[in-house]
Amino acid sequence: MTKDVKADKPLTGWRVLVPRGGPWGDNAAALLRNKGAIPVVSPLINFAPPEDSSELERVIAELSIGRYDWLTVTSATTVDVLHAYGAKIPATTKVAAVGETTAAALAAVGYPVDLVPEADNSATGVALAMIGLEKEPVKVLSLRSELAKPELSVRLADAGHDVTAVVAYRTVGVPATERAERDVNNGRINAILVTSGSVAEQVRAQFPSIPDQTVIAAIGPRTAQDSRDINLPIRVIAPERTIESLIEALSEYRVPEPTTAALQVPPTDVLLLPLDRNNEEGK
Repeated sequence: MTKDVKADKPLTGWRVLVPRGGPWGDNAAALLRNKGAIPVVSPLINFAPPEDSSELERVIAELSIGRYDWLTVTSATTVDVLHAYGAKIPATTKVAAVGETTAAALAAVGYPVDLVPEADNSATGVALAMIGLEKEPVKVLSLRSELAKPELSVRLADAGHDVTAVVAYRTVGVPATERAERDVNNGRINAILVTSGSVAEQVRAQFPSIPDQTVIAAIGPRTAQDSRDINLPIRVIAPERTIESLIEALSEYRVPEPTTAALQVPPTDVLLLPLDRNNEEGK
């Protein structure tokens, strides 16, 4: 392999577990392939409606008629919830997104984006940016996951704003595919992407004996700390909370030496691709 090819494909030889499905997982897989890696998509988490969705339905209806001055969106999953409920965002309501990934998800389904923090892509960053813009009290709808801390709504309320904070979704665990579980255990998976504290919990629970060679990569310092809190060893930390930053950080590392068990597994990628494609067309 020439140096130019290696520079374009720094993850050649890597097999990487992508722990989320849907558009996010498809995008992550495409980015990994562009870097030369073989992505293995096996969702470890999924999202479900709140146990009681009546409050969520109420505030979405209020949002549509313009009751709120601001809507805060802290994840792409919240965008999926809004879209699934057919939420309308009137021109009088401004939208704050926690980061570029969430902003892109909003734009992809036709929602406006009025504010993205320039430096701190976090709930705190959104709150501080909004507080800096709004000197007088405004009405804010803050949607979050069941597991997320209410830091954004608390900061805004402490600054004098009228905040309605509502849980938009729950995070639930999903068993890994049989192939993914086998390949993690035998060391054929060279890296596992950890994209949230919820994913970290599932990695720890579903793969209790991850080989030492496997690189576990976290999407930012906060996720890295959440992982270490449950004794999940992190080797790579993305400086920013984006999949692009995470893959770029992983690209700086050399592919680990294969385990003895991994060397005993015959190559299957060339044979599996046509079969997977035919199965997909037949669905």
